[in-house]
Amino acid sequence: MIHHYWRGPRVQDGSQLQDAMVLLGSVNPPGPPRYQKSLAVGQQYSSLGTQPILCGSIPGLVPKQLRFCRNYVEIMPSVAEGVKIGIQECQHQFRGRRWNCTTINNSLAIFGPVLDKATRESAFVHAIASAGVAFAVTRSCAEGSATICGCDARHKGPPGEGWKWGGCSEDVEFGSMVSREFADARENRPDARSAMNRQNNEAGRTSLNDNMFLKCKCHGLSGSCEVKTCWWSQPDFRVIGDYMKDKYDSASEMVVEKHQEFRGWVETLRPKYNYFKPPTDTDLVYYETSPNFCDPNPETGSFGTRDRSCNLTSHGIDGCDLLCCGRGHNTRTEQRKEKCNCIFHWCCYVSCQECTRVYDVHTCK
Repeated sequence: MIHHYWRGPRVQDGSQLQDAMVLLGSVNPPGPPRYQKSLAVGQQYSSLGTQPILCGSIPGLVPKQLRFCRNYVEIMPSVAEGVKIGIQECQHQFRGRRWNCTTINNSLAIFGPVLDKATRESAFVHAIASAGVAFAVTRSCAEGSATICGCDARHKGPPGEGWKWGGCSEDVEFGSMVSREFADARENRPDARSAMNRQNNEAGRTSLNDNMFLKCKCHGLSGSCEVKTCWWSQPDFRVIGDYMKDKYDSASEMVVEKHQEFRGWVETLRPKYNYFKPPTDTDLVYYETSPNFCDPNPETGSFGTRDRSCNLTSHGIDGCDLLCCGRGHNTRTEQRKEKCNCIFHWCCYVSCQECTRVYDVHTCK
């Protein structure tokens, strides 16, 4: 499991930032540095690149990411935080599945070989990490944690009846731009995997924009709401995780096609089945079949499901029949101390007793 992501003021300690950026640079395994483009950064941001040692010491970054890190070093803690948010959400969404978004400590490839294949799992990881970066940067800007960004002054329409624009609308377009510049920096090769990663990265970012909502606050005596101000806000990231999990379940299987252009052979993707609706910009795509993740396999990165907790009463993938891949399960009893018989005292505190309860715990053989 990964460490908790940062909350509140952004971490400026060099070692902590470097550890987070190692995690960030390893979501995509490094590829051949072909067709690298220069990063267009305005002169007004040149003073931000004051910590080249931090950026230069991070393994796994391609040249475009390294330039981005040096020029936008002020927001790099938010970028790293966003990747951590994405990974934590991945682990929540897949907590009851055979592959549960396991990460590996002390490894540049934090998911092991799982992302080497162009599977549904790879598609989800890329999408949720890209969405996490856009989310964290957008939230950081709205909180005033960076000087190069802030609130979104483009209110996207006139105010409605009974309310007016106010507060700080979150600038999701800036957050998505940062995510696009950084996460897509290594995806400029003319091959099928880069095309797949770009599609899934953008689907993750688009999910933020599609789920923005109008948040309002009432002003007046005793909450009379004489005046109501509203602003655009991102949803809780759990909403994005649920949304992307649905996209994972309905991901489009593709096939690879090769054709020649002026720069040489180029690989593109097309839907494998013509009778299905082709994927849109919000859909996830993949073109390789996932392993079953039942047994340990160092080549695929599968850890297997032995000793995983399963739900005896569920008929879904988290149930003992499916999660244990037909091998059966073991049952043991476990004592847990919990608060019970809680009483509210006026005014104002709650007192509870401590009770010991016995639970049955089922694990895969």
